[in-house]
Amino acid sequence: MFDFQSISFSSTTNARTGIFTTPHGLVKTPKFMPVGTLGTVKGLSSNQLDSTDASMILANTFHLHLQPGERIIKESGGIHKFMNWHKPLLTDSGGYQVFSLAKLNKIDDAGVNFKNPRDGSYIFLSPEKVMEIQMDIGADVAMAFDHCPSHTSTENDIEDSLRRTNLWLERCVKIHTRKDQALFGIVQGGKYPKLREFSAKFVSAFDLPGIAVGGVSVGESIDEIHNVINLVPKFLPSNKPRYLMGIGSLQEISIAIGKGFDLFDCVLPTRLGRHGTALFNNERWNLRNARFRDDFRPIDKSCTCEACKNYSRAYLHHLIRNNELLGLTLISLHNISHIVRFTNAISQSIQDNCFTIDFAPWETSSIAHHTW
Repeated sequence: MFDFQSISFSSTTNARTGIFTTPHGLVKTPKFMPVGTLGTVKGLSSNQLDSTDASMILANTFHLHLQPGERIIKESGGIHKFMNWHKPLLTDSGGYQVFSLAKLNKIDDAGVNFKNPRDGSYIFLSPEKVMEIQMDIGADVAMAFDHCPSHTSTENDIEDSLRRTNLWLERCVKIHTRKDQALFGIVQGGKYPKLREFSAKFVSAFDLPGIAVGGVSVGESIDEIHNVINLVPKFLPSNKPRYLMGIGSLQEISIAIGKGFDLFDCVLPTRLGRHGTALFNNERWNLRNARFRDDFRPIDKSCTCEACKNYSRAYLHHLIRNNELLGLTLISLHNISHIVRFTNAISQSIQDNCFTIDFAPWETSSIAHHTW
């Protein structure tokens, strides 16, 4: 039911193309996955999202547990039917919320006691509970519950969090029984090479359908991010999809592809869109700025998204200046299309054996020798 096949390889890097088979379809890699935390990619309908050529999206276990609750989703027929998305779907475990809501939780080996940010009540999540929730939600891929530490943690603290992550993975594997759902383990270890290597080898030993690398882009420096991207793939199996969590910049995506990663996610395109900022090549354009008031060109004439085919920068500027929701939707749609199109172009360049990583420190994209 789950399979990953490598299709083509770069002769100058470790980049590859592949096909990840799931019950709801194929994911051709490398691929960017839009984030739909609460069962929606903010501001976009499923049809609009489908038009971006996105083939797999994310939802979040912790937030869906709070609202509407996994019982509602299960009774509706599962997350795909509930949100009218019939392509592959992945649910994060809530492990990131262990990090992002650190002031609202208490962690020990048993699990995490959260203070509900909605009503102040307390919720306890163990690895077993997280697996039960994800099995009820019914995504194609469930993520193991992990402890994502702060990048400012000491090496001893990160080593302790890794011990806990490994313990939780063993418990997740033991209780996860849904055959039509793949379980991915998560590599942690912060910025410490020995811990990252140990974690990668530990997770790989479970022979799960896929492996993710977490604890990246959580406030650490670019050099530290690149060190993890460079190191970890060396210790991961080549016959599994490799998912680098939380990465959304063109530079980091292309570098990571060059090192052998396959899947990526980030809230960046829709977060920027909701603030009126459009992605264009290596730049971010705030369409609220007056320079776009009488600019009647599309955001990107080479882009085929609805925003670029039908509307001008001037019109989008007008919508943003008047706080019209349509403007936020159209820019979000363009931004997702932009990053998906970028990963598609890299895929083609790998197939054509012309993918290289060649960037200067001032560049925001490291992809060269391709057309997109």
